[in-house]
Amino acid sequence: MSSDLVQPDLIQKLLSPVNGIVIELLAKPGQKVAQGDLIALIESMKVQIRVEAEVAGEILESPVIEGDLVDTGSIIVVYRKNTERTQSSPPAQLFNAPADHNCTESPTLNKTNHPTIKDWLSRASLVGDENRKSAVLKRHKNGYQTARENVACLCNPEDFIEYGQLAVAAQRQRQDYDTLKSTTAADGVITGIGEINTIPTALIVNDYTVLAGTQGYFHHQKIDRMLAVARQKKLPVIMFTEGGGGRPGDTDVLTVNSGLQCSSFSTWAGLKGVVPRIAVANGYNFAGNAALFGAADITIATRSSWIGMAGPAMISGGGLGNFKPSDIGPIETQSKNGVVDIVADNEKEACIIAKKLLSLFYAKDQYEEDKEQTEQDKLRKLVPSNRKEAYVMREILNTVADAETFIELQRDFAKAMIVGFMQINGNSVGIIANDCMESGGAIDSDAGQKAAKFMQLCDDLKLPIVSFCDTPGFMVGPKHEENGAVRKLADLFAVGAKITVPFFGVVVRKCYGLGAQAMLGGSTHRPSCTLAWPSGEFGAMGLEGAVQLGFRKELDATANQAAKTELFNSLVAEQYEKGKAAEVASVLELDAVIDPAQTRSLLTTLLES
Repeated sequence: MSSDLVQPDLIQKLLSPVNGIVIELLAKPGQKVAQGDLIALIESMKVQIRVEAEVAGEILESPVIEGDLVDTGSIIVVYRKNTERTQSSPPAQLFNAPADHNCTESPTLNKTNHPTIKDWLSRASLVGDENRKSAVLKRHKNGYQTARENVACLCNPEDFIEYGQLAVAAQRQRQDYDTLKSTTAADGVITGIGEINTIPTALIVNDYTVLAGTQGYFHHQKIDRMLAVARQKKLPVIMFTEGGGGRPGDTDVLTVNSGLQCSSFSTWAGLKGVVPRIAVANGYNFAGNAALFGAADITIATRSSWIGMAGPAMISGGGLGNFKPSDIGPIETQSKNGVVDIVADNEKEACIIAKKLLSLFYAKDQYEEDKEQTEQDKLRKLVPSNRKEAYVMREILNTVADAETFIELQRDFAKAMIVGFMQINGNSVGIIANDCMESGGAIDSDAGQKAAKFMQLCDDLKLPIVSFCDTPGFMVGPKHEENGAVRKLADLFAVGAKITVPFFGVVVRKCYGLGAQAMLGGSTHRPSCTLAWPSGEFGAMGLEGAVQLGFRKELDATANQAAKTELFNSLVAEQYEKGKAAEVASVLELDAVIDPAQTRSLLTTLLES
């Protein structure tokens, strides 16, 4: 029927929405269509576009045929609008469209039936713990968590954005690809971004159930990608490092001989001072895995950890003997030599500590004033009246800190020096302090380097530093010099001179010599404010040594031993009176002498000013 014989207001023209080729024309003249029926398929730039009836009606004519090129706005069919109230026959009775066109399918995608989603779900399920039961069972038998359970300990798995989930080991030439999808799931490392206590965080979690957590070709690529994202987005990183080091069996990679072009180690180290980096060790951590662990800003290890720069095979291959993995770098060794900052009972506790550290680094909420807090008057009683009697410095720190916020690092290493983090009225700070229970608080080479490294870390993390000073000075003696004290202790002055974060000093008792100056960044005037308790005592060196050196002539001239002792004691007492905190403050060598009970409130004012 010619469209000229139909009332003009009933004519409907269906136009092409794109430039393309008509690959199917499903409507013929004389056929009736319902609104939404498929009329034609037009392919444009490799995409098939559906052209559907806009209203119900009867096809009058089509100026195109299959195979025609059409422009946007070209007429595909002309049809007469249906003026009847009832709708025409259903589309399935009108057309014999191919099944894959889904002419009658609801526009709402059925996620369980769509073939691409089915394929993806099937593929993705191979990497999950539920489909790797044997590996999971072995892991649990050892008392460990799986890599995915560690991710779930840190953040909500449903909100975790995983990168490189479908990677497999580069061993398709050696093994069946379908087998690799499960046995080398994610190529042995889970990477992605999760939210930890509202803090977006990059996660890199090695999976020991995959080829003993070894580092393969795609494994390293995934780590590099995650570290690049962390740098770009300024995201903190938590890395679980368990694994046996490099993997020599990735035979698919034909253009790599030594693998020394790998940049993961330098990229990871290059994030120092850019974002906080926390490493967690559990089980065996050897070679490259140990190198990543050791390069982190803060290292946490479980009591079931072994950490070494070479595993048994490498040691044996070097002709250095045969050892069991458990002989190499046990936690008892690595916690005492400073390799491990914090020892956790297990992976769950390690996750809790890592989360607590992140919250401290990114503290956003102000301290709740009504939160339970230790009574500050207690501070007046913690330092004994006998100036030679020892006391517990950690009691002072925990009293000044917000309740349960003090986190100590390297407690079993260089014990004369205490370092750690805490919050004071919601303000996060780094703490260095002397422990008079260990060598009287004298600073040996290890203690000096421990403090210097920690101060540099605080500067990198942009955390203010508070120094609680009670030291007789640097450790002395020939044996100490054998450890390179002259150069090692100089690091403490070098770091103190260059830190850029706010720095405050609190002299609790002894403040003697070069060691005390180093505790205060190089001088009593280096901190933004140097406070002292009334128990503070100052001097260029220990009082007894100062008297012996400065008054040798007078002492030697006293022949009677009793008289010499009496003179010595009186001279020491005189030096003590001159070095009392109040007297030192009177000549402006420090800023203020304070009531110990005011320490917390005054530090709060300084930190918030």
